[in-house]
Amino acid sequence: MKVRGRFWVGIWLIFFFGVLVVVAARQTASVVAATSLRALQEERRVLESTRNDLLLRIRAGRSREHLIPRAESLGLRLPADTDVVHVEVDTEGH
Repeated sequence: MKVRGRFWVGIWLIFFFGVLVVVAARQTASVVAATSLRALQEERRVLESTRNDLLLRIRAGRSREHLIPRAESLGLRLPADTDVVHVEVDTEGH
């Protein structure tokens, strides 16, 4: 049996449509991945902003201008130079 031209046209059409389906599937997957990536990048920006705000609040809360009034409101005071006690530890005997 001799293979005719119509047969080869049919084979090439099937091959072409198969390639088209593969390309369309890859494009769809890439669009979905890009959308997901954009959402994750936005979430990361929000989390980094929140982190920076919290770090600023921690730094501000650790400063003397915030700690001293808070300590005084609790009845604490700053130690005088004479209030410091040096403790010597005997390292030879356990």
